[in-house]
Amino acid sequence: MYTARGKIEQADLLDEYLPLVRRQALSMQVRLPSSIELDDLIQAGTVGLLEAMGRFDATQGASFATFASQRIRGAMLDELRSRDWLPRSVRRNARAVDEAVRRLEQTLGRPAEETEIAAELAMGLEEYRQLLNDTNSGHLLPFEALMAEGVEPGIEDASIDTPYRNLIDEEKRQQLAEGIEALPEREKLLMALYYQEELNLKEIGVVLGVTESRVCQLHSQAVSRLRARLTVEG
Repeated sequence: MYTARGKIEQADLLDEYLPLVRRQALSMQVRLPSSIELDDLIQAGTVGLLEAMGRFDATQGASFATFASQRIRGAMLDELRSRDWLPRSVRRNARAVDEAVRRLEQTLGRPAEETEIAAELAMGLEEYRQLLNDTNSGHLLPFEALMAEGVEPGIEDASIDTPYRNLIDEEKRQQLAEGIEALPEREKLLMALYYQEELNLKEIGVVLGVTESRVCQLHSQAVSRLRARLTVEG
């Protein structure tokens, strides 16, 4: 039961951090299909903020700002994952691409060329590129999704810091950094522009001198390489 003073403090916190919800929603929306509404992200993020206010424990060592930010972003990602808009056939084909990339790169000892991946899948190059376009529309912030996979049993809340959780996250970050470093130069640049510089696909296309559709294909291919590498290392 909250006291009257507690209710005032809760209201103050809500007012203070609602702008953070909107900023995170805007940052996320530019990387998502146009069918995703900003208001839906804000609504999910607000729920995450309210949960953070109810569950924050100062004795855990993290600041409320850090805890709330993780909760807000996690709630938005949960909302996006719950939609699961990709048809099963596309998901099946995406897994086939991952497997083909994994097999080829283990055999070749280098990043596989598009033509090699297409041949491994018994597809023409254009058919393979269309598959990349199809699967790319279903990648919800794949960089973060890769980081979120493989949560160890017993760790129920990834937003609560523990020494073990921090160790697992650090190992994943290191593996992911090594995976990105091993990407072909153009895909490595694309990932840096997308995740570090936060350019949208159209802007990246201008930098790379390719169409927005081609950026989507390269992005999807880079994600497949990373998933394949992390699966092997995992």
